Amino acid sequence: MAVAATTAAGPLLGIVAGEPSGDLLGGALIEALRARVPTARFVGIGGPRMTGAGLHSLYPLEKLSVRGYVEVLRHYREIIGIRRQLKQHFLEERPAVFIGIDAPDFNLDLETTLKKAGIPTVHYVSPSIWAWRGGRMRGIRKAVSRMLTVFPFETVLYEQAGVPVSYVGHPLADMLASMPSKADARSALKLPAAAPVVALLPGSRISELESLSDVFVATAEKIAAAVEGVRLLVPLVNRQTRELFEAALYRRESGELDIKLLFGHAHEAMAAADVVLVASGTATLEAALLQRPMVITYRMPRLSWWMMNWRRYQPWVGLPNILAGKFVVPELLQDAATPEALSAAVIDLLQDTEKRKSIEQRFGEMAAELRCDAAERAADAIVPYITGVSQ
Repeated sequence: MAVAATTAAGPLLGIVAGEPSGDLLGGALIEALRARVPTARFVGIGGPRMTGAGLHSLYPLEKLSVRGYVEVLRHYREIIGIRRQLKQHFLEERPAVFIGIDAPDFNLDLETTLKKAGIPTVHYVSPSIWAWRGGRMRGIRKAVSRMLTVFPFETVLYEQAGVPVSYVGHPLADMLASMPSKADARSALKLPAAAPVVALLPGSRISELESLSDVFVATAEKIAAAVEGVRLLVPLVNRQTRELFEAALYRRESGELDIKLLFGHAHEAMAAADVVLVASGTATLEAALLQRPMVITYRMPRLSWWMMNWRRYQPWVGLPNILAGKFVVPELLQDAATPEALSAAVIDLLQDTEKRKSIEQRFGEMAAELRCDAAERAADAIVPYITGVSQ
């Protein structure tokens, strides 16, 4: 194993996350690595969680946080330019190891170049080769020195392909294990203990809010009209997403709708809810780990949808259903994601207590399976590449 530059200041580690969920994983990982290698320095791209843990971020995380084929094409030149400059930076300032966190379309190409140059590369969170793009394994083999998987069924796929792999469990399962109970979450959010509560999560990206805000507002109107005393929570990640959602409320003249907008606090909102309406993505797994029944939805530009749907060979899109291998919760996507259908699905779960209990039980089992102290196990798998001890 090639050992890269280690100076008196400590070993240099390259690390790049491409979206907010990766920033959470990266922050916990940096803290775990610092506990083992206190002199380590971290350079790359990350958000507030990673920079707070000690990362020197060369570019804002938001530059890479783009989803969907059409949306990526719109920002293609800038993204490619950032990747080219990162390659040059890490080839000149060679890290002991490079860690790519998710964002496979960006990180795997970067990792291929660095691995070819003799820099060990670790990819944290397997691309969804089991759901979308099964032909990628050959490229992954060229790109990574070790894959860190967060779902147990992924490991065998890499072992069969001859790719070094370590199963570390899912970091979110560890992070969310200490979340407050439904009663405590409601108390913190000043919600009645016995009221029906629905959390609406239209996504964290600007493109998601552009596609889903009006649908979510219209759905909220129908739920409020049908369910007496319902409380509606909408956690939004930043000012931009809040402004987009408020604009949808204004367009639909929904000023009288009893809806509580939150800055952040997505986990608290889900913990307080009886049912969650959630855009497909990491938030669906978060809701499952919090043992909350949900309705999964998504909309994107038609060309992006057509290209993604054409590549898909499993009937499920939401992570909870993929992990269960069946439709534990409903998925209403693209043209099926109408306010009428979404509100009906949410109301059905609100009214069916037994169905909710069954879903909560299955999600509790899922959380237990994925809770493995992931950041610590990931750090254990990475440290040998820093110290030059072969695995």
